[in-house]
Amino acid sequence: MPISFEIPEFIQQQGQMVKWLAETTMRPYARELDENEHQRPKEFIEQMWPILRDQQKATLDKLQRTESNGEQGEKKPKRASTRMLGLLVQIEMLSWGDAGIYLCMPSPGLGGAAIESVGTTEQKIRLLTRFAEGEKPVWGAMAITEPGAGSDNSAMSTTAVFDEETNEWVINGEKIFITSGKLSLEESNGLVIVWATVNKAAGRAGIKSFVVEAGTPGVSIGKVEIKHGIRTSDTAVLVFNNARIPANNILGSPEVQASKDSKSFQGAMATFDASRPLVAASTLGVGRAALEFLKEKLAENGVEIPYGQPYHKLTAIQRDVMDMESELHAAYLLTLRSVAMMDEGLHNSLEASMAKVKAGKVVTEVAQKAVALLGSLGYSREWLVEKWMRDAKIGDIYEGTGQINTLVVARRILGYSRHELS
Repeated sequence: MPISFEIPEFIQQQGQMVKWLAETTMRPYARELDENEHQRPKEFIEQMWPILRDQQKATLDKLQRTESNGEQGEKKPKRASTRMLGLLVQIEMLSWGDAGIYLCMPSPGLGGAAIESVGTTEQKIRLLTRFAEGEKPVWGAMAITEPGAGSDNSAMSTTAVFDEETNEWVINGEKIFITSGKLSLEESNGLVIVWATVNKAAGRAGIKSFVVEAGTPGVSIGKVEIKHGIRTSDTAVLVFNNARIPANNILGSPEVQASKDSKSFQGAMATFDASRPLVAASTLGVGRAALEFLKEKLAENGVEIPYGQPYHKLTAIQRDVMDMESELHAAYLLTLRSVAMMDEGLHNSLEASMAKVKAGKVVTEVAQKAVALLGSLGYSREWLVEKWMRDAKIGDIYEGTGQINTLVVARRILGYSRHELS
């Protein structure tokens, strides 16, 4: 039986709406915002906030109905979702418009993904309500990376100590490269999910995730980063100096389990199973922008891509373009598989990492090749293709580097633990 990869019509329609947004409020401002790092894409934010706020409100309304109904009533058969598929299409198109601007989108972001993965229903309703109300945009973020702990989470030094007298957690430490860190804590009533250790000797089992809300005393912005690519994106250093948060702002159990990898830590890591395919989708949007622009310029100079011709009859440039296109399609199909599994409620840790690795590597190469084939003008700031080359590389770095995700893939396929293969 043949497999259909056709995107449902209603998701295609959503994609067309997002395309209009990308063409009118993102692409025309991409160069200006790239040249003026940390300047906010105000028009884009103003247009996106009402849409995202209404989406969040619908999600919360559903949660509240579930909470009030409890387990009563006849359970209906669970239908496969299309939520992640819709996000893939939308994020790929937004990043085609501009990846840096897309990352300024007001939403719960990775912070919301962590709450959905690990939080209780009460926490989800309480903490995410701010994203469904109010006139002003709100952002969320997640803080993991530290100056001395990048890919090795067990080296994390940020601490959370419980103060029994005040019934609060006290957090101390520093987090770096936090997307939307400043937007979440200084420029809106947002929140950041902070990973910290409650027991350093316990290693990964002692790592928990905590909700730090905007306005919390003891939290400050160390600096905002000056970056090679995605320069519009807000990327900040967060400093926690005796930051006190309520006892119920810990996600999952505060208990340190005896096992090597606690359920709390595994639950927090599950955030990446959802986020890595979406990072891949964003990266693919950058790659598609570069490839489409290359083909357009080649066509203007009389170079067409004869898809029906035998490979040996193609010119070097025609072969390069076909190779670029086929690699992008392969990365897209891996990404499509990983989000389809999530929509089906299936475990997708392997597929999420495969999609992330493939997209990060392929798009970096595609964008570099596009610049090379376009020559001096491709390398100049006259065209956006040099910017896409700079934007592409981050897809191979954040949400777990290509090397780390390759290790994840190898461990999953070979059945090794991190202690056996690192």
